[in-house]
Amino acid sequence: MHVLSVVSTKGGVGKTTVSANLGGLLADAGLRVLLLDLDSQPTLSSYYALSQKAIAGAHELIALKLTTPAQIISRTVIAGLDLIISNDAQGQLSTLLLHAPDGRLRLRNLLDDFRPRYDLLLIDTQGARSVLVEMAILACDIALSPITPEMLAARELRRGTLRLFSDLESFRHLGITPPPLRLLLNQVNSIRVDTRMIIRNLRETFAGATNISVLETIVPDRVASLNATSLGLPVHRIETRRSRERRSPPALETMQALAIELFPEWREAISTVNRCADVQ
Repeated sequence: MHVLSVVSTKGGVGKTTVSANLGGLLADAGLRVLLLDLDSQPTLSSYYALSQKAIAGAHELIALKLTTPAQIISRTVIAGLDLIISNDAQGQLSTLLLHAPDGRLRLRNLLDDFRPRYDLLLIDTQGARSVLVEMAILACDIALSPITPEMLAARELRRGTLRLFSDLESFRHLGITPPPLRLLLNQVNSIRVDTRMIIRNLRETFAGATNISVLETIVPDRVASLNATSLGLPVHRIETRRSRERRSPPALETMQALAIELFPEWREAISTVNRCADVQ
């Protein structure tokens, strides 16, 4: 089972949208995907309609170490896409983990209970630095950080997310290597000159980095994402063909490219998602 955490210390960069659409595409590719919503504002938990809702969720998983599937795993209407809902509205988990001996490693220590059932665990996190975010990073194989092409977002990347990863280097003393960080240019309007300049600067900055890289895939700013969210569907089902009004590739091609770049071993399955799948 692969584990991917979508992280950023800045809110509003599209973490939840990327998580929901990436999970939906990979489920349509025939993979068994589990979404884990660790954001106290449970947007991911309400993105897809549920065909079966569990009585518990992320709070019980983290606070009580409850891993019984029937109790904590809800099923979405997307075949192959399951969900552990966020039910920590008061933010109690962060306080609990701060005082727990295994706090930042708790999720990492629970993963074996999910490995036989899923190909991918995809974790959505809150847009701030917290012990929950640190826990999600230390539990994953790869971290994905969406970044919008604007100067404030680029500055926050350095001040927040990159500083966070630097601080987690201390876990190497425990034999735990922080995961590689992949930066995803998201909500991009390529027409703007300042946008192209920021993208170029980001690529040049991390060209020689060993554990940080900017993905080749660029997710454009598009109306289709809003339509998909309103309908509770993955965006690749909404926009399968290039629009005459837009030069950017359709959402289906963009999400396939992102998924393949992150998980090249699943290229063949991902490439078969070439039509709108029916909601199960």
